[in-house]
Amino acid sequence: MTKVNAIHNSILESIGDTPIVKLNRLFHSHENVFAKMEGHNPGGSIKDRTAIQLLEHAFCTGELKEGDHVIESSSGNMAIGLAQACLYYGLSLTVVVDTMANKHTLKILKAYGANIDMVKEPAPLGGFLTARLNRVQDLVDKTHNSFWPNQYGNPQNPLAHKQTMKEILDALDGKLDYMFAATSTCGTLMGCANYILDNNLDTKIIAVDAVGSVIFGDTPQERKIPGHGAGRPSTFLCKSIVDDVIHVSDADCVDGCRNLLNKEAILCGGSSGAVVSAVGRYLTQIPTEANCAMILCDRGERYLDTIYNDEWVNDNIFNPQMIAV
Repeated sequence: MTKVNAIHNSILESIGDTPIVKLNRLFHSHENVFAKMEGHNPGGSIKDRTAIQLLEHAFCTGELKEGDHVIESSSGNMAIGLAQACLYYGLSLTVVVDTMANKHTLKILKAYGANIDMVKEPAPLGGFLTARLNRVQDLVDKTHNSFWPNQYGNPQNPLAHKQTMKEILDALDGKLDYMFAATSTCGTLMGCANYILDNNLDTKIIAVDAVGSVIFGDTPQERKIPGHGAGRPSTFLCKSIVDDVIHVSDADCVDGCRNLLNKEAILCGGSSGAVVSAVGRYLTQIPTEANCAMILCDRGERYLDTIYNDEWVNDNIFNPQMIAV
């Protein structure tokens, strides 16, 4: 573990060892609820860990070299993690996004010098995610010296988050009864679950998925808040080592984000709001003395025009015409 106040040789070395905060005000019935603050990574999210793991492994294997062109699909945070790392390593980057992409995120990507390729129509099967991946493959085929990190299928993705889980357990002296993590690629979820399994721990892992996400077999449905859930199954998911799953609506995400802000003064993004809502719902099944931890995946500044904007919420979340399948 990195020493507190250590001097890092690069911004990328500062990834990880994020703080854990005890949430004293949010859940009155349970005193031992802890949040892993992944927004403290330099790129602002847990995806910094994934990005650096995928790129550094590719450098080690020779799949990637300085001057190459990285091409990846992302709904936001992975794109920023890659953009930061690619700029540092002297790599070109093209990010394939869709119309749900956050405008603030796009501005950050442009500041890092990333190329943005926008997919405007979802695929008939698999929605925007499949459409983005189809576009990635097309660009990789056409681009000389290109490299696709493939966050959706590269086993280095979950491997990155064994360290995330280790940090949480180290901070809590190994005493953790319940662990909550949002789904997307399921890299974070399975990295944590595999660490628990490998170390024969009694910690129960609870997945937090979106209503309308197909990851755990829910009926596909339009979703307005990106960052968790997916329109196609996860390559990484092993349901047998996940103890339970909670499906959270877009409205629950908004409520979770705002409750976290108003009660704990923590400004986080949509998937964090989903996890907060899921934990609040699940605590009725958990002994009051149990230790519970959750991962808050990113900071909330990128969502000021959406989740924290009353007009956007009223138009997009609480207007039935806007959220129809």
